[in-house]
Amino acid sequence: MIFKAYNSEMKIDYRNIDELNRYPQDLQAEYVQSMEEGLDVGKYKDLIDAVSALEPCEYKTRMSDVIFDMVINADMQADYKYNEPSTLGEIRALRKPHDFEKRMPDDETLRKKLLGAWTGRACGCLLGKPLEGIRSDELIPFLKETDNYPMHRYVLSTDVTDEICSHYKFWLKNKVYGDSADGMPVDDDTNYVVLAQLIVEECGKNFDSEDVARAWMKYQSVYSYFTAERIAYVNFINCIQPPASAMYKNVCREWIGAQIRGDYFGYICPGKPEKAAKMAFNDARISHVKNGIYGEMFASAMIACAAVTDSIEDIILGGLAEIPSTSRLYVAVTGIIDGYKNGVTLDECFDIIHSAYDEHTDHGWCHTISNAMIVAAALLYGEGDFGKSICIAVGMAFDTDCNGATVGSVLGMRNTIDGIDEYWKKPVNGKIHTSIFGVGTVDIEKAVDKTVEHI
Repeated sequence: MIFKAYNSEMKIDYRNIDELNRYPQDLQAEYVQSMEEGLDVGKYKDLIDAVSALEPCEYKTRMSDVIFDMVINADMQADYKYNEPSTLGEIRALRKPHDFEKRMPDDETLRKKLLGAWTGRACGCLLGKPLEGIRSDELIPFLKETDNYPMHRYVLSTDVTDEICSHYKFWLKNKVYGDSADGMPVDDDTNYVVLAQLIVEECGKNFDSEDVARAWMKYQSVYSYFTAERIAYVNFINCIQPPASAMYKNVCREWIGAQIRGDYFGYICPGKPEKAAKMAFNDARISHVKNGIYGEMFASAMIACAAVTDSIEDIILGGLAEIPSTSRLYVAVTGIIDGYKNGVTLDECFDIIHSAYDEHTDHGWCHTISNAMIVAAALLYGEGDFGKSICIAVGMAFDTDCNGATVGSVLGMRNTIDGIDEYWKKPVNGKIHTSIFGVGTVDIEKAVDKTVEHI
């Protein structure tokens, strides 16, 4: 409220409103998100446009609260063609099973697979990290200018000369590159794998969503989380518990944040994608709904499948078998598979994804589905080659470090550590730096030891 009875210094300056209360600033994303979910909010478009156009102020915040109440209570569109529940029982009821031959690895091979998965995630993340946030209309020219197109290597410090950087709006300087890294630098994509291991260590495999919420607050500050995760964290502090924490004023509820958190559950459930997906569900539902949840279930289940088959198609379909076949995510990813099998080229696939989701909007760039499509495409068109696959994942733009990390994790599990060329492993140097309280730098070999215990 505005404190008219007090000194003007007591007034809140809404021009400097913190991202922790981002809902009033993201009303347009809320409209798009709601329409995609099938909510009948079209009649509110003029109101949402008008409030969204206001400068940050108390009235905008108060009116956005009313808009949230309207959205949360909106009916579904009568002709909506998808069925996308957010409870585990309903999700499981809508699955389409996929059976394939599973070959459980021996203990030595399994350890190599786990080492490959941890290392592969770090390598893929490092490849995409300097480019996180760049759009393809600058990424492709930059890669071409630095003799790295199609992408086939890390971005190097020698690529970011003053002259080259002057050609692009995206900030390329002062980052960690393939020739300057000593371990995987701090990143939320790798923090979550370590954090998941801590949760399982402390709470066991039967951890619940409240355990995850408590671990988030115990081990990291709010500023270590982004988009949906940061909103959920604020909701925890305000005593809004899961699953309500995923929905309350959360315009990012179907964004990629959960999809990058499920790897560890796949690591500790080799050959058991349903169990991996259940853990992923318990994790995802604290910050996401619908396709946001499915993305994490899909990724964790793929990794569980990658432990027991070399077939890329079976890995992807095995992941999809744990989410509703009636969902947008399922339809989008199966579309990528069908296109690949029917002769769609990689360039044509790139165009299909970019026409479906606008990378120049935060919502399109950061959505679960757009990035899951890229992950599937990179796995298929990479044909099992680790380096080729992570380079495709990063080279297609959108969330470069997230997609590189997920693809690296899947193929690291499939191919084992022996299937990752020394070139990719060298900058990671067997360690992951984190921002997790009391953890700091993680030795990947020791993390694998603990993973084996959890299996």
